[in-house]
Order: sequence, then structure tokens, then C-alpha cells
Amino acid sequence: MFEGFRRFDIAHGDIHIHGRIGGSGPPLLLLHGHPQTHVIWHRLAESLARRFTVVATDLRGYGDSSKPPGEPDHANYSKRAMAADQLAVMRELGFERFFLCGHDRGGRVAHRLAMDHPAAVEKLMLLDIAPTLAMYEQTDRTFATAYFHWFFLIQPSPLPETLIEASPEGYITRTMGGRHASLDAFDPAAIAEYQRCLAQPGAAHALCEDYRAANTIDLEHDRADREAGRRIACPVSVLWGKHGIIERCFDPLTEWRAVAERVEGEALPCGHYIPEEAPDVLLDRINHFMTHD
Repeated sequence: MFEGFRRFDIAHGDIHIHGRIGGSGPPLLLLHGHPQTHVIWHRLAESLARRFTVVATDLRGYGDSSKPPGEPDHANYSKRAMAADQLAVMRELGFERFFLCGHDRGGRVAHRLAMDHPAAVEKLMLLDIAPTLAMYEQTDRTFATAYFHWFFLIQPSPLPETLIEASPEGYITRTMGGRHASLDAFDPAAIAEYQRCLAQPGAAHALCEDYRAANTIDLEHDRADREAGRRIACPVSVLWGKHGIIERCFDPLTEWRAVAERVEGEALPCGHYIPEEAPDVLLDRINHFMTHD
């Protein structure tokens, strides 16, 4: 995996962010989702590196990045704080402006990064999400059943942490294997890496804090944007799985057009885990969107 890439650890205050960088060309930052790490990009990173300088990181609280204890208001796991981490990484690597692609939780961090730091983001691609505020406001029985983890992980500490820590391996296989593609879609080495990282001290707590922030302070930030009329200014491409819950429960283009100026997108023939289920299609879409006016 990631042949030709080098690993790095970059500090942002008292947080360090782990990742890999490789390739040449314009910078492209890739952000992963739950309950994974930057390894989600392993099936297309080397191909992307022929055209871009690819930076793939572990979000705060995930992988081999820092996992600080959550604050009472969960602010240190807000998408604002997590976006600031990623901006600091890119600046440390010498990139003031870059392309950005985020899947799942990484997409939510990418949304906030583009909103808070518009000068930094050239183009934005979001994978299999609708805006956080829209998803909470439109929650129904179908969505809550399929995305049970959203409502499990926000429960007060230490209940969800205790249950995850009892079997981090089982949490990975149940959560990822219970969707459209089943575990057959994933490289066993990638699954083993996700399991290793979730078994680290503090990882279950960090994962829960990410979701607790999404249910509290992140919604405050999103509502403030809506009330002030702030919108994402850069071009946005939204891709989602034809066989996933976003397709079933939401209208992603309508929802993203409510918060961004220029939005295009389509459903892809896969489920939620687009980088691992449909890497060739995603590679084509990234190359085309990022390099064409």
C-alpha cells in the first residue's frame, strides 16, 4: 500500500496529525471517514500520485493521530478544530491552496474547512454525505435504523466507549460489514489496520467525541452559517453510493446546493465506502473534476 509515499507526523499545537504524502503536481488532501483511517485511499492513492501531490491524513482522534480527551462542550472535536488541524498540515507541507476530497466524517471536516478557510480550497469533493444539519433535521426511522451508530456514539461517556472497547475488532467488522458491500469489499490488511487503530488507548473515546461534537457544537456552527447566509464558494462535486442510505433518505444535490454556490454530482454504482468499493470510478471522477474548469 502507498508505494512511493512517505509518512509524516505534523504538530498543530498540542495535537499531532499522522499521514502520508506522495506524488507530484497540484496538492490534493484526502480525508477519511468512520471508523477508518487514511488507509481507505490505498486502492487509488498511487494512481492519483501520477497527477497530484497526494496528502492522506488521519483525522484528529483516528488512526495514529492524537486522541485528546474530549472537552465538556466537545469543542476540541468540532469539525472546526479538526479542519484547522488539516489546514495546519497543508501549510506545514508548503501548500496554501489545495484540492480537497473527504469521505464520510472527512467530508464533514472538508465542508467546515471550505467554509472557514475559503482561500485555501480550490475545489471540494464530498463522498456519500449530506450536510450534517440537514441529516439531523430530516432524521426518520429508516435513517436512524441504518445509521444507528450516530445515536449510539453520542450517548454520555463512558457507555459507548465501554462497549466498543470490549471488542474494537467486532465494532469494525459489524459496522463496515453490515452495509451494502459486506466485508468482501475490503482488503483484509485494511480491515486489520482499522482494527489496530481502534484498539489504541483513547480511540473509542475520540470516535465518540467526534459524533458528540457533530450533535452539538457542529450544529451550532452550521446554523450560524445558515443564519448569516454563508455558503461554500468553491466548486463542489458530490458523489454518493446508489445502494447507500444517502440515496435512500436524502436528496444530496438539493441539500448541498442549499449551502454551496456551485454543485454538481451523481450516484455511483456502489454503497457507502466509495474509495474501497469503486476506486476506479472514483479515480476517474477525481481526475476529471479537479483538473477541468
